[in-house]
Formats: sequence, structure tokens, C-alpha cells
Amino acid sequence: MKKTALNLEDIAAKAGVSRATVSRVVNNYPFVKEKTRAHVLQVIEREGYNPNLAARALVTQRTQIVGVIIPQLFSTFFEDQYYFPTLLHGIAQTTNARDYATLLWIEDMTAPERFYDRLIRHRLMDGLILASFSITNPFLKQLSSLQIPVVLIEKPAQFFEQRSYVTIDNVGAAMIAVQHLLSLGRRRVATLMGDQFNPDGIDRLKGYQIAMTQSSFGYDPRLVAGGAFSKQSGYTGMKALLDQGVDAVFAANDQIALGALKAVQEAGLRCPDDISIVGFDDLPAAESSVPALTTVRQPVQERGAAATAMLLDEIEGLSEGGKHIVLPTELIIRESCGAATPQQLTMTKG
Repeated sequence: MKKTALNLEDIAAKAGVSRATVSRVVNNYPFVKEKTRAHVLQVIEREGYNPNLAARALVTQRTQIVGVIIPQLFSTFFEDQYYFPTLLHGIAQTTNARDYATLLWIEDMTAPERFYDRLIRHRLMDGLILASFSITNPFLKQLSSLQIPVVLIEKPAQFFEQRSYVTIDNVGAAMIAVQHLLSLGRRRVATLMGDQFNPDGIDRLKGYQIAMTQSSFGYDPRLVAGGAFSKQSGYTGMKALLDQGVDAVFAANDQIALGALKAVQEAGLRCPDDISIVGFDDLPAAESSVPALTTVRQPVQERGAAATAMLLDEIEGLSEGGKHIVLPTELIIRESCGAATPQQLTMTKG
């Protein structure tokens, strides 16, 4: 005999609570006593009850879906085997724990108006996480009119007071990395910058400029090269810097640093004896490279998790928008900078 499907009333009767209480538990609403919530969930598990998600969406007006938009070409997205996967890991862990699904959009944003219209018209998700957005991306101008919560992974150049975001102190982190190279006796400290339309890339260059301006050597624009978060940019940029007689380089991410290391070694020079290199991110490849790469460690997975938690709290009415989180970073000192022994320094605190 076929078992009759249970409904909210059935679970309420078995748990000895009201239908409304069961509904609040199923929809993860606050203001339910933890003891009551645990009891109802125990009954749901015992009875094998599966909520009707379509009916739930009609009641809550929510899809239980979070959108993640990464405006990159597919080739750029898949070239980086660490940053984006680790960021998405933090996002997915948080959505899964709170019974949401994740919808990933990898868009080059060549037609942002079309994407925006499609997003609004179909109401595919309850909120958005934006990562690695260019400051010139036209989609950012639409943020003020979006009627769903939005959280950014970087501090946006526009409308940032109205929207929540999670970031790190890129300026401070870059300054301490450069100051560390100077403290080792390096005199011609250059930088291989990242994308200058990306907020993180802009701030890391700014940190380098401030550190050099405050030093006895001053800031020299001839010691600036690169312009993309890629190995190729680091490789070609380093080749140009070799003509400037540099003895140290601060790279805006580890991919850039590894490209620079390749160029240094191909030129018959040694790292760190001839040129010290410091990266940013602390990819797994940073520790396994030869020499092991000194780098700024940022909490990539935690960045994704924190942004997602903020977004879900806004969706569920547990908090308002406009919150800003600055996560801490660390300088991880290894062989590539020429320090005697590996060590770990806490740098900037959130």
C-alpha cells in the first residue's frame, strides 16, 4: 500500500506543536526556541518529510537560490586553479549549511544591459554575490535599482556605502610587504601590478606607491610594470623590469610572482640572491615553488563565506544592507625574499 505523503499539519500533530511553528522551522525563520526547533527537525527526520519546495516558494516569495556573478572570460576563470575555486568553496559551504542553492554566472559582461534585464525579468535568485568586478563595469550602476540584496567581494568604487561588501586591507598589506623588502637592504624595489580596473589591484599598487614614497629611495614610476592578474603578465613585466636594474619585486598576486620568477631564472639570475620576489594570496603553488615564495596570505575561503553569510542574513531579514567587513592578512616569509628563516607575521587586522 502506497504511503500517504505527509504535510505540515501531520508533522505538527506528531511534534505536538502548531502548524505555524513547523512552517517557521522548515523555512528557517528566527524566533523559534532552539529546543522546539531541534524537536521539530527530529520529527521531520524520523518521518522522512520532504517539504514542497514549490509551495514554500509561493509562501515565502523566495527561490532559496543565491546568484554568484564573476564577470570573467571562461579562459581567465579556469586558468586560476586556486582563487576562484577556493572563493566558491566558502560560498557553497555557507549556502549548503543554510539550505540554499548556488547559481554561478561566469559572464564577460559584453552586454551588461541584456544580462541585467534577464536577471530582473526572470527573478531567478534571492540575492547576488559579485566578485572581481571592474570599476568601469556598467552593471555596477544598476546596483542602486536592484530590488534584491547584493554583497560584493571587493570594496566597490561606487555605491559602496549602500551595499554590503567583504574585503581586506590591500593598501596596508602591500605597504608592509614592500617595507619588508626594504628592511632586507633592497634598494631598487619594483612592482608588478594587477588589473588596474579591479579594486584589489588598484589598492595594492597604491600601497606600493605609499611605501616607496615614504622610503629614502622615493617612488619611481619606471619601476612599475604588468597590469593583469596572470602569469604571462608577470613574465613579460619582469623582462621589462630587468632593464631597470631592480633587486626586488612586489607582485600583486602569486600568479604574477610565479611568472616573474620564471623570467628571472631564464635570464640566468638567482632568486633571492639577485632579485627578491614577494607575491600575494598564498596559493598552494607558492610554498611548492623553487624557491618557496614569500607572499601575503589572504583568507580567500573565509572571504566567500563571510560575504554569503551577510547576504543570507539580508535575505532573511536578520540584518540590513550596508555592512562592511575587512578581514585580516598575514605576510608569510619564505626563501624568495632572502630572509634567513621562514616566518609568519600578522599584518593587517579587520
